[in-house]
Amino acid sequence: MSEFFKELSLSLEKTFVREGRGLQLLRGLGTTLEITLFATLLGILLGFVVATVRSTYDKNLLGKKCRKFSDYILKFFNSISNIYITVIRGTPIVIQLMIMYYIIFGSVRNGIYAAILAFGINSGAYVAEIVRSGILSIDKGQFEAGRSLGFNYAQTMIHIILPQAFKNILPALGNEFIVLVKETSVAGYVAIKDLTYIGNLIRSRTYEAFFPLITVALIYLAIVMILSYFLKKLERRLRNSDH
Repeated sequence: MSEFFKELSLSLEKTFVREGRGLQLLRGLGTTLEITLFATLLGILLGFVVATVRSTYDKNLLGKKCRKFSDYILKFFNSISNIYITVIRGTPIVIQLMIMYYIIFGSVRNGIYAAILAFGINSGAYVAEIVRSGILSIDKGQFEAGRSLGFNYAQTMIHIILPQAFKNILPALGNEFIVLVKETSVAGYVAIKDLTYIGNLIRSRTYEAFFPLITVALIYLAIVMILSYFLKKLERRLRNSDH
């Protein structure tokens, strides 16, 4: 038994103490959180813009002929949005990340920026479809109510439609952000020293697989559980505000 605890203690020391490996894991966690945070913000921005374009087209021009110049502009941006969503959802995130790093940022090789853009653009395509479905789920009478109050289309969307749609899509939106946290674990493909990369690096240097990999898994689990907790709290608060 004492031999077992001795080996366990040695394994822990090699994993977390020697060569500052515990600090390396913390720095890797910081990189993961940085990529996740900025990719989430970019994904939300892109998603809401694309969803607004697509839902506006669906409500006003779908199955109709363009009559004004603004109709042609909307149709053009809707086509661009459709291509964006089709391409992003139809290709693996790892390939998108490597294209961003080796081709678009090929002369700079800035892994953090490449990862933020790749994950943010990828997330934006999924957020766009989630938000669009939420907007289209709102009854047409809500648009008419906004117009009767003197709001234009943009004001109706901002003050009436989007707040209601947000309540409907919050669970799906939260799930997308949880998926994004876990997707960032492939950032090591372009040598970004994120949490997973550092854990695997420690494993390769210590020949100890258990503690590095289990630690990384538990950290991701903790992040997801914290995020889920706050999302449920927000969902409950929004639900209570309806009463």
